Amino acid sequence: MSAPSASADPIPRLIVVLACAGFGSTFALRSFEPLVGVIARDLGGDPHRVALLSTAFALPYALIQPILGPVGDALGKARVMTGCLAVLCVALALCVVAPDLSSLFGLRMLAGAAAGGCIPLSLALLGDRVPMAGRQVAIGRFLVAVILGQLSGSTVAGLIETSIGWRGVAGVTAIVAGLACAAVAFGFPAGDRVPARRPAFGAALTNYRTILANPRARVLFGAVFVEAIAIFGVFPHLAPLLEARAAGGPREAGLALAGFAVGGLVYAALVGVMVRLLGMARMLIVGGITCAIALLIIGAAGSWQADCAALTVMGLGFYMLHNTYQTQVTEVAPKARGSAVALHAFSYFCGQAVSVAIVGEGLQVFGQFWALAACAATIVALGFTSAALLSRPVVSPVPSPAP
Repeated sequence: MSAPSASADPIPRLIVVLACAGFGSTFALRSFEPLVGVIARDLGGDPHRVALLSTAFALPYALIQPILGPVGDALGKARVMTGCLAVLCVALALCVVAPDLSSLFGLRMLAGAAAGGCIPLSLALLGDRVPMAGRQVAIGRFLVAVILGQLSGSTVAGLIETSIGWRGVAGVTAIVAGLACAAVAFGFPAGDRVPARRPAFGAALTNYRTILANPRARVLFGAVFVEAIAIFGVFPHLAPLLEARAAGGPREAGLALAGFAVGGLVYAALVGVMVRLLGMARMLIVGGITCAIALLIIGAAGSWQADCAALTVMGLGFYMLHNTYQTQVTEVAPKARGSAVALHAFSYFCGQAVSVAIVGEGLQVFGQFWALAACAATIVALGFTSAALLSRPVVSPVPSPAP
């Protein structure tokens, strides 16, 4: 009876440290989204092109995952997270002095690659430490910090831009990343720093093939790819859309985007009850329907306050979907959890990367309502389809991944 107690003691401290890493990375991710119009005017770019700064962050985040997964398993997830946060801090600091849009794109790409070592490795660590029975709730608690990072990043950026400019906002994000790096470097429980070994990339390729041979894994990876396109494509375009109809600027866009994070906090507060009452399948179905209703409200192009309320509802629905997918993926390959979560993050951020261009094209061709109505139909279909597929029992086990 003493062994479980001893192993459980470091978990609250571990979650706090991981929370710092998650906060720092998502603060950097969301901070530029309310500033699209301001940056476009300052650096002489088209707002639709400047919106692709989100893609510049998300795509390297995705592409680095197949490398960071096995590296984290080999060198130790805590060490890799510390190094990634240090690089993130430097890249964000250099954004302050970026002379032109091309330089800013390059620095955002470096920042995105570095941020890719935070949340996926944190989820893998939680999968290593927390039994499956309590894992969705534990991950939901960790997500509070991730959501607060989103909330603070978009809100703070929108509120302080008029005082310190977008370059000052970039400096603030660098400071936040530096504090997160210090927390991870010095805060991990001693038992969570494992001896480093040489990364075995051959074994990693075997792991990836094995994981991808699992039908359940393919459902999860495909689900987060589609989810990201349907949900996040409108985020960088929100500020220009508000400005175009004289409904607000960076401040209003930041406050509206903050609603998404507030919805996530509501989810985090209720996750334990919702898991018990709904179960996995109903959680996915209700989450999809909730997101669809919110997207239709945003598509109606009302006031920024209506957008904020809709994004709050969408945040709740999104995390009902996404937290369920995250929890399920931590059991796809228990012996190579870092690699499984890395592939999951790869799919998710590939979806985010292409979402900006896809939704941007839809907005220009079909208009705001019909473009977001298509996103709404997609997310409803995803909720029902993934609920049906993930409810199926596994017919035959796949081989265990390589050690």
